[in-house]
Amino acid sequence: MSRLNSRLVPRFVSLSKPYLASEQKWVARGLLALLVVLMLTNTAASVLLNKQTGEFSDALADRDSDRYWRSIYYTLGLIAIAVPVYGLYYYVRDRLTNHWRRWMTTRFINNYFSNTAFYRLTFAAEIDNPDQRIAEDINSFTQKSIYFLLIFIETGLQLIAFCGVLWNISQILVYFIVVYAIVGTAVTTLVFGRPLVGLNFFQLRREADLRYSLVRVRENAESIAFYRGEKQESDLVLERFNDAYINFNKLVNWQFFLNIFQYAYITMTMIIPGIILAPRVMSGDITIGAVVQATGAFAAIFGALNVIVNKFDVLSYFAAGVSRLDRFAKTLEAMAQTSTVAPDQEHITTQEGDHFQVEQLTAQTPDGKRDLIKDLSLSLNEGDGLLIVGASGGGKSSLLRVLGGLWDYGSGQLTRPGLEKMLFLPQRPYLIIGSLRAQLLYPNYREGVTDEEFQSILEEVNLPNLIERCGGLDVEADWGKMLSLGEQQRLAFARVLLAEKPYVILDEATSALDEKNEATLYDRLRQGEVTLISVTHRPQVARYHTHVLSLTGKGDWELKTAEEYLAEMEADSQIETA
Repeated sequence: MSRLNSRLVPRFVSLSKPYLASEQKWVARGLLALLVVLMLTNTAASVLLNKQTGEFSDALADRDSDRYWRSIYYTLGLIAIAVPVYGLYYYVRDRLTNHWRRWMTTRFINNYFSNTAFYRLTFAAEIDNPDQRIAEDINSFTQKSIYFLLIFIETGLQLIAFCGVLWNISQILVYFIVVYAIVGTAVTTLVFGRPLVGLNFFQLRREADLRYSLVRVRENAESIAFYRGEKQESDLVLERFNDAYINFNKLVNWQFFLNIFQYAYITMTMIIPGIILAPRVMSGDITIGAVVQATGAFAAIFGALNVIVNKFDVLSYFAAGVSRLDRFAKTLEAMAQTSTVAPDQEHITTQEGDHFQVEQLTAQTPDGKRDLIKDLSLSLNEGDGLLIVGASGGGKSSLLRVLGGLWDYGSGQLTRPGLEKMLFLPQRPYLIIGSLRAQLLYPNYREGVTDEEFQSILEEVNLPNLIERCGGLDVEADWGKMLSLGEQQRLAFARVLLAEKPYVILDEATSALDEKNEATLYDRLRQGEVTLISVTHRPQVARYHTHVLSLTGKGDWELKTAEEYLAEMEADSQIETA
């Protein structure tokens, strides 16, 4: 138990303390204080009701009708007060839980989207399924935290309230229950503790992996169908399910033995008070009502002292969730405050300027084991264009990540314009959930764009009928299914034209277009005096740029003017034709 506490308690405090010290602290503390007051009222009602059970039991034994009915009426009055208090207690508990979840989820989401942490987590192998941790683990944490916090507070109140009752009836019962509870708790935590916490931790992970594999199939259903990849995908999903199934079977096995121990341990308490008090009843030292009252007090104290034994399966699941959430929280906070590499690790230093300039830049893979580009130096003035070419896997997209502020793995110096001046177009455009208007204005919403301007921009990118086809600018649709990849790429160019950013980075952004559409779009960008940085496999695109950077593999590179590059391509083409 000491090992469980040494890990669980600090992690729990680390996750819960910010909420109680936040701008919402008075709401949180107020609701928590109200819960404690309601719990005190419930405990007092329980003690009084326990006393009345002994009272009307004695009245029945003595055949005292008046005394019996007085006790019944008093009990009914207590119930009339206790019932609404009981209902209000759970209402306030659930409101506090929901309020805490909202605050905590907002905090996690802010950190998740800060400093591109959501992107950098894709390279953090120790953090799996961040979506599940935000959507489910936080909800479970807040619910179970309030649940266990109130249980432990209630435990203390019950011990104070019922120990006095039981002590006045039988001191031997008090000593016995304390020793019995210590033994039961020790056996439960030492024998079942580590296995159940570990298995619950891995069960959470494997269930999340299963959900992710099913979501991935849904998101890529068309590609899988075209590939006829049903067999492989179903095998993968079943493999993930089998991992969860096997782990859960291990949980079931341990839970079986825990349940046997818990049932035997708890059931024995039903007869222990009677065994200990029977001689005194036989001798007339105490009444039957006192035995009934002692049994109720014994059960209440036993439940309080054995909360760990009784709730150990839930507690082990909670401990596993706290471990996952605490690790996630610390990782997010670190990512939100630091660069993509460790503080003591060499990295690319970046500063803002009025143009792109690279000095002795070496770009590496995130693990630092391979140099993608070595000692690159170049300068790109406003209005220039840089085309990046080379074999697949040569580091083209990695260089774009460096220029776009997503990577700083490596060394050297980068000067670049502010990120708010740039717009990045990937090969497969990101389509948000929303209307066509929202799609076109993503990611920087502009006020005052008229419907006529939207129509004009769509005509420029050869999508003249799109507004009519989708039913209007404000109609929401599944854009990934409605639009072909080529149409999606043209829609992305419409975003660029509406955003009016001075710097545009394109990563195979015209790969699904024919040469005519590609030429039209590049011509339109150059008319706006946009500084372009492009990655492509089509050499003819060089005429829309001023320089061409060829990545020749193994970190080597060669920088030429666009005219030199096009002349070489023309010469090579003539040689091949000959």
